[in-house]
Amino acid sequence: MVGFKVGQKVVYPNHGIGTIEQIEQKQIGAVALPFYTLRLAATNSLVLVPVSNAAEVGLRRPISSAECDTLFTALSGDFVTPANDWKDRFKDFSDRMRTGNIFEVAEVLKHLHYLSQVKPLSFREQRMLERSRYLVVSELASVCRQAECHIEPRVDHALEQARARHERRANGPARAAAAAGSN
Repeated sequence: MVGFKVGQKVVYPNHGIGTIEQIEQKQIGAVALPFYTLRLAATNSLVLVPVSNAAEVGLRRPISSAECDTLFTALSGDFVTPANDWKDRFKDFSDRMRTGNIFEVAEVLKHLHYLSQVKPLSFREQRMLERSRYLVVSELASVCRQAECHIEPRVDHALEQARARHERRANGPARAAAAAGSN
């Protein structure tokens, strides 16, 4: 079991970075259980997470500063074209978002960014794009100790690299065949 300390930064899946403000006992029926009191950076709201359920809900430490470059590399890498059926795609993306794993969230961001360049997103996908972007940018900003306004252009650049790589790979065989046919 992962234990957190008061003052420690943590990531709460789908909500982002927060700080453990206290660890307190709460009476639930006849049993006193320890809870983490977590203040979310995005909304300044408090969340109570039972210590015994912290791993189950996906509460985790932020990535290490060494993993920042790995995350930028993942954001700029090629990807498999997302499912055409929006229901299948939305379920897959929702499952990834719920994991709390920032690399899974980055994959959702990369796919939705690409799709948004190709066609208008549904309202739900647009919200998921904004949420995944916020989660990636805020964690990188916190870990890299930089303002979000300095991280956002780097994320945008990585996403554009991913889009370009994907289009080159997807269009490569067609271009090669067209070039071969014109000879």
